[in-house]
Amino acid sequence: MDINLLALPGLVTILALLLYYGLTIGVGIARYKYKIPAPAITGDENFERIFRAHQNTLEQLALFLPSLWLFSIFNNPVWGAAIGGVWVLGRIAYAWGYYVAAEKRALGNGVATLSMLTLLIGSAIAIAGKILVLINLKA
Repeated sequence: MDINLLALPGLVTILALLLYYGLTIGVGIARYKYKIPAPAITGDENFERIFRAHQNTLEQLALFLPSLWLFSIFNNPVWGAAIGGVWVLGRIAYAWGYYVAAEKRALGNGVATLSMLTLLIGSAIAIAGKILVLINLKA
């Protein structure tokens, strides 16, 4: 594998973290706008949707980032970056939809979830294949 190609999932990692940081700023702005002092996380439905979009993205990052890198290392960094880019776009659509109305988050969530599962399952298959090769070599 060309090590330089790992710059592509690296770029997607940066984009995902910038998205999360942007959502973090959005929560701070919403706290001020809707007069929700920290540490409160309830009180206005608009704030709560913005807060949940932020928290859910954090929860998803714990699955997405390792899946992106495992797929990129054990499969293909170009495809990993492309699928990871779809995840970022899905999370943007998710947050935007959630900001508008809770029921409008489904499409973005579906896109992000499918891309993350593609990375995760693709990683598992590739790793299992490499383990089987190792087992066969020792047999």
